Amino acid sequence: MTDPISLFDAWFAEAQASEPNDPNAMALATVDGRGQPSVRMVLLKGHGPDGFVFYTNGESRKAADLAASPRAALLFHWKSLRRQVRIEGPVSQVSDAESDAYFASRGRDSQLGAWASDQSRPLDARERFEARFAETQARFDGADVPRPPHWGGWRVNPEQIELWQDRAHRLHERRLFVRSNAGWREGLLFP
Repeated sequence: MTDPISLFDAWFAEAQASEPNDPNAMALATVDGRGQPSVRMVLLKGHGPDGFVFYTNGESRKAADLAASPRAALLFHWKSLRRQVRIEGPVSQVSDAESDAYFASRGRDSQLGAWASDQSRPLDARERFEARFAETQARFDGADVPRPPHWGGWRVNPEQIELWQDRAHRLHERRLFVRSNAGWREGLLFP
């Protein structure tokens, strides 16, 4: 039996070595309380057997979707490797300590941006955001930037992982792993 997390680790390491931009970029699909789907790109900031972690504004559309329906799907597409990985499962928030630690590792402008942005809300003019950013810079001038209370991380706990490898003539290889109480079950899918 193969562990899909170990396979992901190997593929991710290859992507980090070969992808020209953001090998940790992944599509995050959510649905809101009405069942309306939404998908956007986010960055993977941690992973392991317990799940795949990303961070965002807790007042964003994605966070509202996850509050209404705490399940998500992720998709990594590494074009240079001709591979993709699909992950599905329930979502939970990471601890405040994990969020604090990751926030502290971000660049200062990214930290300031987390305070200045009303993510996903309408913006009447770019100048308004730039003015808020400048105000935030002045507010924290000479001081550490703490994590905003509305900003944090979410973890997708994989119940299903599919590793897809391109093959000639569209005869692709699709390995599907499904988690149960007994561990991971592996199977194949037709291309």
